[in-house]
Amino acid sequence: MSTPGTYAETGVFVCFEGGEGSGKSTQSGLLRDWLTGQGYAVRLTFEPGDTAVGRLLREIVLSPETGELSDRTEALLYAADKSEHVDTVVMPALERGEVVITDRYVDSMLAYQGAGRALDVDEVEQVARWATHDLRPHLTVVLDLEPAHGLGRFDERDRIEGESLEFHLRVRDGFLRMAKADPDHYLVLDARAGIDEIAAAIRERVAPLLTRAAHG
Repeated sequence: MSTPGTYAETGVFVCFEGGEGSGKSTQSGLLRDWLTGQGYAVRLTFEPGDTAVGRLLREIVLSPETGELSDRTEALLYAADKSEHVDTVVMPALERGEVVITDRYVDSMLAYQGAGRALDVDEVEQVARWATHDLRPHLTVVLDLEPAHGLGRFDERDRIEGESLEFHLRVRDGFLRMAKADPDHYLVLDARAGIDEIAAAIRERVAPLLTRAAHG
């Protein structure tokens, strides 16, 4: 499915992926705190929505009030968010030598709009890679969780969270297949493990990458 991409020569790019309720925000924040405590310059970010344009796109793709969208339209909206995010947030921070930690990136589009929506994953990937200059994370952490367990953590669900269990099972399978295909750049962890245990495993994999990162 995927071909070798581009890895930033300065800075460190770490991505958190996984299904709903898997703890991505918690673990990305803990990693940020650990790195800043070590003196590194860190940019914690997320998709969709961490740009002015992205906030508008996030409202469209996630609001239940949007209703039905064409699967292709949805994929293109996510691609537009990623393009703006990479151009205005991710790449400038990497060029400054920072550690960029993002909660979701291209793999989410491949898992949700490709596997989940049953679009041709190779076609979705072509669009996503073009939109992001084929920039790849040095490490992608997949927090793996049974969808039924993760979705049970929400009292209210957005447009994507409200999809069927079968949809979310396809999404989970998509993440795991990508990780299996490129173990050098992925770390798969059981999201049911203790928060501190997960955080320690992430730090262990991130630490060797820090030679390319700048201190704040």
